Amino acid sequence: MTKLAKNDPQVYKLIKKETKRQQEGMELIASENYVSKAVLEALASVFTNKYSEGYPGKRYYGGQPYTDAVEILAIERAKKLFSAEHANVQPHSGAPANMIVYSAVLKPGDKVLGMDFSHGGHLTHGHPVTLSAKIYNFIRYKTKADGLIDYEELEQIALREKPKLMLAGFSSYTRQIDYKKFLDIAKKVGAITMFDMAHIAGLIAGKALPNPIPHFDIVTTTTHKTLRGPRGGMILCKKEFAQVIDKACFPGFQGGPHMNNIAAKAVAFKEALGPSFKVYAGQILKNAKVLENELRNYGFKLMFGGTDNHMILVDVFGSKGVTGKEAETALDEIGITINKNMIPDDPRSPMDPSGIRIGVPAITTRGMKKKEVKQIAQWINSAIENRNNEIILNKIHKEVIKMCKRFPI
Repeated sequence: MTKLAKNDPQVYKLIKKETKRQQEGMELIASENYVSKAVLEALASVFTNKYSEGYPGKRYYGGQPYTDAVEILAIERAKKLFSAEHANVQPHSGAPANMIVYSAVLKPGDKVLGMDFSHGGHLTHGHPVTLSAKIYNFIRYKTKADGLIDYEELEQIALREKPKLMLAGFSSYTRQIDYKKFLDIAKKVGAITMFDMAHIAGLIAGKALPNPIPHFDIVTTTTHKTLRGPRGGMILCKKEFAQVIDKACFPGFQGGPHMNNIAAKAVAFKEALGPSFKVYAGQILKNAKVLENELRNYGFKLMFGGTDNHMILVDVFGSKGVTGKEAETALDEIGITINKNMIPDDPRSPMDPSGIRIGVPAITTRGMKKKEVKQIAQWINSAIENRNNEIILNKIHKEVIKMCKRFPI
Protein backbone atom coordinates (compact mmCIF):
# COMPACT_ATOMS: atom_id res chain seq x y z
CA MET A 1 0.00 0.00 0.00
CA THR A 2 2.83 2.39 -0.77
CA LYS A 3 0.65 4.76 -2.82
CA LEU A 4 -2.03 4.92 -0.14
CA ALA A 5 0.53 5.46 2.61
CA LYS A 6 1.92 8.42 0.69
CA ASN A 7 -1.32 9.96 -0.60
CA ASP A 8 -3.55 9.47 2.44
CA PRO A 9 -1.65 8.48 5.58
CA GLN A 10 -4.77 8.87 7.74
CA VAL A 11 -6.71 6.18 5.89
CA TYR A 12 -3.57 4.06 5.58
CA LYS A 13 -3.05 4.12 9.35
CA LEU A 14 -6.69 3.15 9.97
CA ILE A 15 -6.39 0.20 7.58
CA LYS A 16 -3.21 -0.91 9.33
CA LYS A 17 -4.91 -0.66 12.72
CA GLU A 18 -7.92 -2.63 11.50
CA THR A 19 -5.60 -5.27 10.05
CA LYS A 20 -3.87 -5.59 13.44
CA ARG A 21 -7.24 -5.81 15.21
CA GLN A 22 -8.35 -8.63 12.94
CA GLN A 23 -5.04 -10.47 13.21
CA GLU A 24 -4.87 -10.29 17.00
CA GLY A 25 -8.60 -10.64 17.69
CA MET A 26 -10.95 -13.61 17.81
CA GLU A 27 -13.80 -13.06 15.35
CA LEU A 28 -16.96 -14.80 16.58
CA ILE A 29 -19.60 -12.68 14.87
CA ALA A 30 -21.65 -15.27 12.97
CA SER A 31 -21.96 -13.14 9.83
CA GLU A 32 -18.26 -12.33 9.48
CA ASN A 33 -15.36 -14.19 7.90
CA TYR A 34 -12.01 -13.69 6.17
CA VAL A 35 -11.67 -13.59 2.40
CA SER A 36 -8.64 -14.92 0.55
CA LYS A 37 -5.93 -12.67 -0.85
CA ALA A 38 -7.21 -13.57 -4.33
CA VAL A 39 -10.65 -12.17 -3.47
CA LEU A 40 -9.06 -9.00 -2.08
CA GLU A 41 -7.00 -8.56 -5.25
CA ALA A 42 -10.11 -8.90 -7.44
CA LEU A 43 -11.89 -6.31 -5.29
CA ALA A 44 -9.00 -3.90 -5.81
CA SER A 45 -8.90 -4.44 -9.58
CA VAL A 46 -9.54 -1.96 -12.41
CA PHE A 47 -13.04 -3.40 -12.82
CA THR A 48 -13.97 -0.78 -10.22
CA ASN A 49 -13.57 1.85 -12.97
CA LYS A 50 -16.25 0.44 -15.28
CA TYR A 51 -19.96 1.25 -15.53
CA SER A 52 -21.89 -1.76 -16.80
CA GLU A 53 -25.64 -1.13 -16.59
CA GLY A 54 -27.56 -4.01 -18.06
CA TYR A 55 -26.53 -7.62 -18.46
CA PRO A 56 -23.91 -9.49 -20.52
CA GLY A 57 -24.58 -8.85 -24.22
CA LYS A 58 -27.16 -6.18 -23.35
CA ARG A 59 -25.25 -3.28 -21.82
CA TYR A 60 -26.13 0.40 -22.12
CA TYR A 61 -22.49 1.52 -22.42
CA GLY A 62 -19.70 0.33 -24.70
CA GLY A 63 -16.37 -1.21 -23.74
CA GLN A 64 -17.86 -4.30 -22.11
CA PRO A 65 -16.10 -7.42 -23.47
CA TYR A 66 -14.29 -8.22 -20.23
CA THR A 67 -17.05 -7.15 -17.86
CA ASP A 68 -19.38 -9.45 -19.81
CA ALA A 69 -16.87 -12.27 -19.57
CA VAL A 70 -16.30 -11.93 -15.82
CA GLU A 71 -20.04 -11.67 -15.06
CA ILE A 72 -20.79 -14.74 -17.18
CA LEU A 73 -18.03 -16.55 -15.31
CA ALA A 74 -19.56 -15.60 -11.95
CA ILE A 75 -23.04 -16.66 -13.11
CA GLU A 76 -21.91 -20.05 -14.43
CA ARG A 77 -19.88 -20.80 -11.32
CA ALA A 78 -22.79 -19.82 -9.06
CA LYS A 79 -25.19 -22.05 -10.98
CA LYS A 80 -22.78 -24.97 -10.78
CA LEU A 81 -22.03 -24.42 -7.11
CA PHE A 82 -25.68 -24.41 -6.05
CA SER A 83 -27.34 -26.44 -8.87
CA ALA A 84 -29.37 -23.39 -9.83
CA GLU A 85 -31.34 -22.82 -13.02
CA HIS A 86 -30.70 -19.06 -13.04
CA ALA A 87 -28.37 -16.72 -11.16
CA ASN A 88 -28.27 -12.94 -10.86
CA VAL A 89 -24.96 -11.86 -9.32
CA GLN A 90 -25.56 -8.11 -9.41
CA PRO A 91 -27.30 -7.38 -6.05
CA HIS A 92 -25.06 -5.19 -3.94
CA SER A 93 -25.87 -7.12 -0.75
CA GLY A 94 -28.44 -9.34 0.95
CA ALA A 95 -30.99 -6.68 1.88
CA PRO A 96 -31.17 -5.30 -1.70
CA ALA A 97 -31.47 -8.87 -2.99
CA ASN A 98 -34.53 -9.42 -0.81
CA MET A 99 -36.10 -6.12 -1.86
CA ILE A 100 -35.49 -6.98 -5.50
CA VAL A 101 -37.37 -10.26 -5.08
CA TYR A 102 -40.27 -8.60 -3.30
CA SER A 103 -40.61 -6.01 -6.05
CA ALA A 104 -40.37 -8.72 -8.72
CA VAL A 105 -43.18 -10.97 -7.51
CA LEU A 106 -45.34 -8.78 -5.26
CA LYS A 107 -47.56 -5.75 -5.52
CA PRO A 108 -47.83 -3.18 -2.70
CA GLY A 109 -50.03 -4.58 0.03
CA ASP A 110 -49.48 -8.25 -0.86
CA LYS A 111 -49.03 -10.60 2.07
CA VAL A 112 -45.70 -12.21 2.97
CA LEU A 113 -45.35 -14.86 5.66
CA GLY A 114 -41.91 -14.53 7.23
CA MET A 115 -40.10 -15.41 10.44
CA ASP A 116 -40.50 -13.11 13.45
CA PHE A 117 -37.37 -11.01 14.04
CA SER A 118 -36.90 -11.92 17.71
CA HIS A 119 -37.33 -15.61 16.86
CA GLY A 120 -34.47 -15.55 14.38
CA GLY A 121 -35.74 -13.76 11.27
CA HIS A 122 -33.89 -10.97 9.49
CA LEU A 123 -34.78 -7.27 9.49
CA THR A 124 -35.71 -7.53 5.81
CA HIS A 125 -38.21 -10.29 6.56
CA GLY A 126 -40.76 -7.74 7.62
CA HIS A 127 -39.53 -5.88 10.68
CA PRO A 128 -41.73 -2.77 11.10
CA VAL A 129 -38.77 -0.37 10.86
CA THR A 130 -37.88 -1.48 7.31
CA LEU A 131 -39.05 -0.09 3.98
CA SER A 132 -40.31 -3.50 2.87
CA ALA A 133 -42.74 -3.61 5.81
CA LYS A 134 -44.14 -0.24 4.75
CA ILE A 135 -44.83 -1.53 1.25
CA TYR A 136 -45.91 -5.13 1.82
CA ASN A 137 -48.09 -6.80 4.43
CA PHE A 138 -45.86 -9.08 6.50
CA ILE A 139 -47.35 -11.79 8.68
CA ARG A 140 -44.95 -13.47 11.12
CA TYR A 141 -44.47 -17.00 12.39
CA LYS A 142 -42.56 -18.03 15.51
CA THR A 143 -40.82 -20.92 17.23
CA LYS A 144 -42.30 -23.19 19.91
CA ALA A 145 -41.18 -23.38 23.54
CA ASP A 146 -38.70 -26.11 22.57
CA GLY A 147 -37.10 -23.69 20.13
CA LEU A 148 -38.21 -25.35 16.90
CA ILE A 149 -40.42 -23.77 14.25
CA ASP A 150 -44.07 -24.54 14.97
CA TYR A 151 -45.09 -25.95 11.58
CA GLU A 152 -48.65 -26.60 12.75
CA GLU A 153 -49.06 -22.94 13.66
CA LEU A 154 -47.29 -21.99 10.43
CA GLU A 155 -49.84 -23.98 8.45
CA GLN A 156 -52.77 -22.45 10.35
CA ILE A 157 -51.47 -18.94 9.70
CA ALA A 158 -50.90 -19.72 6.02
CA LEU A 159 -54.38 -21.18 5.56
CA ARG A 160 -55.92 -18.19 7.33
CA GLU A 161 -53.88 -15.41 5.71
CA LYS A 162 -53.19 -16.98 2.29
CA PRO A 163 -49.89 -15.15 1.67
CA LYS A 164 -48.66 -14.61 -1.86
CA LEU A 165 -45.07 -15.28 -0.73
CA MET A 166 -43.81 -17.65 1.97
CA LEU A 167 -40.34 -16.77 3.21
CA ALA A 168 -37.96 -19.17 4.93
CA GLY A 169 -34.52 -18.26 6.24
CA PHE A 170 -33.11 -16.48 9.23
CA SER A 171 -30.51 -14.28 10.89
CA SER A 172 -30.15 -15.94 14.29
CA TYR A 173 -32.20 -19.16 14.15
CA THR A 174 -29.84 -22.04 14.81
CA ARG A 175 -31.78 -25.13 13.69
CA GLN A 176 -32.31 -26.77 10.33
CA ILE A 177 -35.52 -25.81 8.53
CA ASP A 178 -37.69 -28.72 7.36
CA TYR A 179 -37.87 -27.88 3.66
CA LYS A 180 -40.58 -30.45 2.90
CA LYS A 181 -42.96 -29.29 5.63
CA PHE A 182 -42.48 -25.67 4.61
CA LEU A 183 -43.02 -26.36 0.90
CA ASP A 184 -46.06 -28.57 1.55
CA ILE A 185 -47.71 -25.72 3.45
CA ALA A 186 -46.89 -23.24 0.67
CA LYS A 187 -48.36 -25.59 -1.91
CA LYS A 188 -51.64 -25.78 0.02
CA VAL A 189 -52.11 -22.02 -0.27
CA GLY A 190 -50.53 -21.55 -3.70
CA ALA A 191 -47.75 -19.30 -2.37
CA ILE A 192 -44.48 -18.51 -4.11
CA THR A 193 -41.63 -19.92 -2.02
CA MET A 194 -38.49 -17.97 -1.11
CA PHE A 195 -35.50 -18.97 0.99
CA ASP A 196 -32.98 -16.47 2.38
CA MET A 197 -29.88 -18.64 2.87
CA ALA A 198 -27.48 -15.76 3.54
CA HIS A 199 -26.13 -17.24 6.76
CA ILE A 200 -25.75 -20.84 5.64
CA ALA A 201 -24.82 -20.43 1.95
CA GLY A 202 -21.27 -21.62 2.57
CA LEU A 203 -22.48 -24.67 4.49
CA ILE A 204 -24.78 -25.51 1.58
CA ALA A 205 -22.02 -24.92 -0.98
CA GLY A 206 -19.75 -27.19 1.06
CA LYS A 207 -22.40 -29.94 1.17
CA ALA A 208 -22.62 -29.73 4.97
CA LEU A 209 -26.32 -28.75 4.91
CA PRO A 210 -29.09 -29.71 2.44
CA ASN A 211 -29.52 -27.50 -0.61
CA PRO A 212 -32.86 -25.61 -0.78
CA ILE A 213 -32.31 -24.32 -4.32
CA PRO A 214 -33.80 -27.17 -6.35
CA HIS A 215 -36.94 -27.00 -4.22
CA PHE A 216 -37.69 -23.30 -3.60
CA ASP A 217 -38.85 -20.92 -6.34
CA ILE A 218 -36.38 -18.19 -5.36
CA VAL A 219 -33.33 -18.19 -3.09
CA THR A 220 -31.39 -15.12 -1.99
CA THR A 221 -28.03 -14.95 -0.29
CA THR A 222 -25.14 -12.77 0.64
CA THR A 223 -21.79 -13.78 -0.81
CA HIS A 224 -19.79 -13.18 2.36
CA LYS A 225 -20.56 -14.85 5.74
CA THR A 226 -20.02 -18.63 5.51
CA LEU A 227 -19.55 -18.43 1.71
CA ARG A 228 -16.34 -16.49 2.38
CA GLY A 229 -16.56 -14.14 -0.58
CA PRO A 230 -16.79 -10.35 -0.96
CA ARG A 231 -19.57 -8.41 0.71
CA GLY A 232 -22.37 -8.69 -1.83
CA GLY A 233 -25.63 -10.40 -2.74
CA MET A 234 -27.04 -12.89 -5.22
CA ILE A 235 -30.41 -14.22 -6.35
CA LEU A 236 -30.89 -17.80 -7.55
CA CYS A 237 -34.21 -18.89 -9.00
CA LYS A 238 -36.14 -21.23 -11.25
CA LYS A 239 -36.16 -20.26 -14.93
CA GLU A 240 -39.79 -19.13 -14.80
CA PHE A 241 -38.78 -16.27 -12.46
CA ALA A 242 -35.56 -15.32 -14.26
CA GLN A 243 -36.93 -12.51 -16.40
CA VAL A 244 -38.90 -10.73 -13.66
CA ILE A 245 -35.98 -11.05 -11.22
CA ASP A 246 -33.50 -9.58 -13.71
CA LYS A 247 -35.80 -6.69 -14.60
CA ALA A 248 -36.50 -5.99 -10.93
CA CYS A 249 -32.75 -5.81 -10.24
CA PHE A 250 -31.94 -3.60 -13.23
CA PRO A 251 -33.44 -1.21 -14.10
CA GLY A 252 -35.98 -1.70 -11.33
CA PHE A 253 -33.88 -1.34 -8.21
CA GLN A 254 -30.17 -0.84 -8.89
CA GLY A 255 -28.08 1.12 -11.35
CA GLY A 256 -24.66 -0.01 -12.46
CA PRO A 257 -23.38 -3.26 -10.94
CA HIS A 258 -20.11 -3.20 -9.01
CA MET A 259 -17.96 -5.12 -11.46
CA ASN A 260 -14.96 -5.39 -9.15
CA ASN A 261 -17.26 -7.04 -6.64
CA ILE A 262 -18.66 -9.40 -9.27
CA ALA A 263 -15.09 -10.36 -10.24
CA ALA A 264 -14.40 -11.13 -6.58
CA LYS A 265 -17.60 -13.18 -6.39
CA ALA A 266 -16.38 -15.25 -9.34
CA VAL A 267 -13.11 -15.92 -7.48
CA ALA A 268 -14.95 -16.92 -4.29
CA PHE A 269 -17.28 -19.27 -6.18
CA LYS A 270 -14.28 -21.03 -7.72
CA GLU A 271 -12.78 -21.44 -4.26
CA ALA A 272 -16.07 -22.86 -2.95
CA LEU A 273 -16.13 -25.41 -5.77
CA GLY A 274 -12.82 -26.87 -4.55
CA PRO A 275 -12.51 -29.94 -2.26
CA SER A 276 -10.96 -27.99 0.62
CA PHE A 277 -14.14 -25.94 0.95
CA LYS A 278 -16.10 -29.08 1.87
CA VAL A 279 -13.59 -29.80 4.62
CA TYR A 280 -13.99 -26.23 5.91
CA ALA A 281 -17.81 -26.43 5.87
CA GLY A 282 -17.81 -29.73 7.72
CA GLN A 283 -15.40 -28.38 10.33
CA ILE A 284 -17.71 -25.43 10.97
CA LEU A 285 -20.47 -27.81 12.09
CA LYS A 286 -18.03 -29.74 14.31
CA ASN A 287 -16.74 -26.55 15.93
CA ALA A 288 -20.27 -25.25 16.51
CA LYS A 289 -21.25 -28.46 18.30
CA VAL A 290 -18.18 -28.29 20.53
CA LEU A 291 -19.00 -24.67 21.41
CA GLU A 292 -22.64 -25.61 22.11
CA ASN A 293 -21.66 -28.39 24.52
CA GLU A 294 -19.01 -26.32 26.29
CA LEU A 295 -21.25 -23.29 26.81
CA ARG A 296 -24.02 -25.52 28.11
CA ASN A 297 -21.57 -27.07 30.59
CA TYR A 298 -20.72 -23.55 31.82
CA GLY A 299 -24.39 -22.95 32.60
CA PHE A 300 -25.38 -20.85 29.61
CA LYS A 301 -28.97 -21.10 28.40
CA LEU A 302 -28.98 -21.79 24.67
CA MET A 303 -31.89 -20.69 22.53
CA PHE A 304 -33.67 -23.13 20.18
CA GLY A 305 -32.20 -26.03 22.17
CA GLY A 306 -28.78 -25.88 20.50
CA THR A 307 -27.46 -25.58 16.96
CA ASP A 308 -27.58 -27.37 13.61
CA ASN A 309 -25.50 -24.76 11.81
CA HIS A 310 -22.63 -22.35 12.43
CA MET A 311 -24.02 -20.19 15.21
CA ILE A 312 -25.41 -20.25 18.73
CA LEU A 313 -27.86 -17.83 20.35
CA VAL A 314 -27.30 -17.50 24.10
CA ASP A 315 -29.60 -16.02 26.74
CA VAL A 316 -26.89 -14.42 28.87
CA PHE A 317 -29.36 -12.41 30.92
CA GLY A 318 -31.35 -15.49 31.91
CA SER A 319 -28.28 -17.62 32.59
CA LYS A 320 -25.71 -15.17 33.99
CA GLY A 321 -27.68 -12.04 34.90
CA VAL A 322 -25.75 -10.06 32.28
CA THR A 323 -27.31 -8.13 29.41
CA GLY A 324 -26.25 -8.78 25.83
CA LYS A 325 -24.64 -5.35 25.70
CA GLU A 326 -22.63 -5.99 28.86
CA ALA A 327 -21.48 -9.38 27.55
CA GLU A 328 -20.46 -7.87 24.20
CA THR A 329 -18.44 -5.17 25.99
CA ALA A 330 -16.73 -7.66 28.30
CA LEU A 331 -15.72 -9.87 25.37
CA ASP A 332 -14.45 -6.85 23.44
CA GLU A 333 -12.11 -6.26 26.37
CA ILE A 334 -10.45 -9.64 25.80
CA GLY A 335 -10.29 -9.36 22.02
CA ILE A 336 -13.26 -11.65 21.29
CA THR A 337 -15.87 -10.07 19.05
CA ILE A 338 -19.52 -11.19 19.19
CA ASN A 339 -22.77 -9.28 18.83
CA LYS A 340 -25.58 -8.62 21.25
CA ASN A 341 -28.81 -10.15 19.98
CA MET A 342 -32.47 -10.42 20.89
CA ILE A 343 -33.86 -13.77 22.05
CA PRO A 344 -37.41 -14.97 21.26
CA ASP A 345 -39.98 -12.50 22.63
CA ASP A 346 -37.18 -10.60 24.33
CA PRO A 347 -38.53 -8.17 26.97
CA ARG A 348 -35.41 -6.04 26.58
CA SER A 349 -34.61 -3.55 23.81
CA PRO A 350 -32.66 -4.40 20.61
CA MET A 351 -29.77 -2.16 21.68
CA ASP A 352 -29.52 -3.81 25.10
CA PRO A 353 -31.09 -7.24 24.63
CA SER A 354 -30.98 -10.42 26.68
CA GLY A 355 -28.81 -12.44 24.33
CA ILE A 356 -25.62 -12.73 22.35
CA ARG A 357 -25.03 -14.46 19.01
CA ILE A 358 -21.82 -16.44 18.54
CA GLY A 359 -20.55 -17.98 15.29
CA VAL A 360 -17.54 -20.09 14.34
CA PRO A 361 -16.94 -19.57 10.57
CA ALA A 362 -14.08 -17.07 10.95
CA ILE A 363 -12.13 -19.05 13.53
CA THR A 364 -12.66 -22.17 11.39
CA THR A 365 -11.17 -20.34 8.41
CA ARG A 366 -8.10 -19.67 10.57
CA GLY A 367 -7.76 -23.41 11.23
CA MET A 368 -9.03 -23.64 14.80
CA LYS A 369 -10.62 -26.91 15.89
CA LYS A 370 -11.95 -28.70 18.98
CA LYS A 371 -9.09 -27.87 21.35
CA GLU A 372 -9.17 -24.16 20.51
CA VAL A 373 -12.97 -23.96 20.64
CA LYS A 374 -13.01 -25.49 24.12
CA GLN A 375 -10.50 -22.86 25.25
CA ILE A 376 -12.54 -20.08 23.64
CA ALA A 377 -15.66 -21.22 25.50
CA GLN A 378 -13.70 -21.08 28.77
CA TRP A 379 -12.55 -17.54 27.97
CA ILE A 380 -16.10 -16.44 27.13
CA ASN A 381 -17.42 -17.77 30.43
CA SER A 382 -14.56 -16.30 32.45
CA ALA A 383 -14.80 -12.87 30.83
CA ILE A 384 -18.55 -12.63 31.39
CA GLU A 385 -18.35 -13.80 34.99
CA ASN A 386 -15.38 -11.50 35.72
CA ARG A 387 -16.44 -8.60 33.53
CA ASN A 388 -15.55 -6.02 36.21
CA ASN A 389 -12.12 -7.46 36.97
CA GLU A 390 -9.57 -5.72 34.76
CA ILE A 391 -6.70 -7.93 35.92
CA ILE A 392 -8.45 -11.12 34.80
CA LEU A 393 -9.65 -9.52 31.56
CA ASN A 394 -6.15 -8.31 30.68
CA LYS A 395 -4.71 -11.76 31.38
CA ILE A 396 -7.26 -13.43 29.09
CA HIS A 397 -6.67 -10.83 26.38
CA LYS A 398 -2.96 -11.71 26.27
CA GLU A 399 -3.86 -15.38 25.93
CA VAL A 400 -6.31 -14.60 23.10
CA ILE A 401 -3.63 -12.67 21.20
CA LYS A 402 -1.19 -15.54 21.68
CA MET A 403 -3.64 -18.05 20.18
CA CYS A 404 -4.49 -15.75 17.29
CA LYS A 405 -0.81 -15.47 16.37
CA ARG A 406 -0.67 -19.27 16.19
CA PHE A 407 -3.51 -19.17 13.62
CA PRO A 408 -2.75 -16.19 11.37
CA ILE A 409 -5.30 -14.87 8.89
